[in-house]
Amino acid sequence: MGHDIVLTFAGGLISALLLGYLALRLGLSPIVGYLLAGILVGPHTPGYIASAPVAEQFAEIGIILLMFGVGLKFQLHELVAVWRVAVPGAFLQSLASTLMTLGLLVALGWSPETALVTGLAVSVASTVVLIRVLSDNRDLSSRTGHIAVGWVVVEDLLTILLLVTLPVIAATPGQDGTLADSLLLALGKVLLCAAAALLVGGKVIPWMLSRVNDTRSRELFMLSVLAVALGIAVLASKLFGVSMALGAFLAGLVVARSDYSARAAAEALPMRDAFAVLFFVSVGLLFNPSELVANPMPALILSVVVVLGKPLAAAVVMWLAGESRGASLRVGAALGQAGEFTFVLGSAARGLGLIDAQAWNALVAVAMVSIALNPSLYRLAARLAPARRSAREPSPGASSGHTVLVGHGDVGERVLADLLARGTRVVVVDSNLALVRRLQRAGRQAICGDASLREVLEEAGVGRAAALVICCELRDEDKLLAELGALHPGLRIVARQGAGGETALGAGQGFTVVNEDSETAARLSSALREGRPRA
Repeated sequence: MGHDIVLTFAGGLISALLLGYLALRLGLSPIVGYLLAGILVGPHTPGYIASAPVAEQFAEIGIILLMFGVGLKFQLHELVAVWRVAVPGAFLQSLASTLMTLGLLVALGWSPETALVTGLAVSVASTVVLIRVLSDNRDLSSRTGHIAVGWVVVEDLLTILLLVTLPVIAATPGQDGTLADSLLLALGKVLLCAAAALLVGGKVIPWMLSRVNDTRSRELFMLSVLAVALGIAVLASKLFGVSMALGAFLAGLVVARSDYSARAAAEALPMRDAFAVLFFVSVGLLFNPSELVANPMPALILSVVVVLGKPLAAAVVMWLAGESRGASLRVGAALGQAGEFTFVLGSAARGLGLIDAQAWNALVAVAMVSIALNPSLYRLAARLAPARRSAREPSPGASSGHTVLVGHGDVGERVLADLLARGTRVVVVDSNLALVRRLQRAGRQAICGDASLREVLEEAGVGRAAALVICCELRDEDKLLAELGALHPGLRIVARQGAGGETALGAGQGFTVVNEDSETAARLSSALREGRPRA
């Protein structure tokens, strides 16, 4: 294979960087750029040609890490809060878009199996694109955002079920018994795999992460998280015969139940994002533009279903559920795209021979078109029917009023006592697991993680917090606080500074810096009460 691995890795990342940057500058999602990068380095365009087999292996790793991230960030409470709308809505909208696709493609001459699987693939929205669109329009914290996020959580679960059923659909009738028997067998394997992962892994993995965490080595902790994701994915495939994507999702659920979920998410994020980029590049690499030009009708049909049919179906379901016209149109518009899970299902179906190159080309084309149009579609829906928020619903970006306290040493303990005495809700972040567990047993909200990582602070709700108090030293503290100040301009930040230390944070930036002395805890609390920056 020579240098194919290095060349494909370098060529894929460089082209993704250039075209992803260009897409972002044009106001598009970087995913569009990543897909175009794959087309650029693919065998169907002139110039450098990446190795397709190597790219497919990178794509497998990307799917595993992507599904691990889904399991790790899976929040049941996001679904429970809006289940009366999101659960039936996701089922009905997915059914409607699948049936629309099935009917139109069969009329075009496609086989029912290929048309059905293609319909299932485009019925799933992109979580990444949806959250980005909601955030850009300051709707992520609104009821519209909560329903849309709960909706895609249900679609994620449907994706997991579809990954189980695709091999059954692909099985030749008569070889493995009836379809019902095959489905029951597949379900049994999934339940057995899930039981092993959650029961056995639920004991072994937290113990292992605890031992690694005690070494205080970021490299070893990151390696342990990746080993868990890849190891459970491979074991699930080899021992239970289920897809590696499903095994990775279960691995994410196991880690999410441990005390290290916030840190694991932060440590695994860079590696996951890198291979997710390569996943999209590999998707584009298999795209043949000449075939699309020769036969554009399938892509046009899918584009109509995704950009118009899906939003309309979702909006109707929302309206029938009693939601306002504004919320119905916004949720429908947010779901009017196809993304990463379209390709996860498409890749699995392609490997099983359920879809051909023509269907794959159509899926890639509709993903690029819908992702590019989705922000404009959402803004149009918002202008047509502005959302009306009730008095009980917080406005976008509204503070929940709690304080994030970083570090629970001598100073942090006294600051916490002062905040609790004033009736402030506090979320403590500390890297000492024993201390975090002690706080949790006492009824306090506490998270175990490295607060130098912004993702850990986000897990503590810093984006909705009224204040952030840092009572210990952090790596690259000035840079971290500058990023938080830019992202959350309404956040009150108070930081402790060691004796004789210097800081680049000035009063003009809205930060309060308290110098180390015998009255540090009192001064931190006083700075919070005063509510004005001072150095």
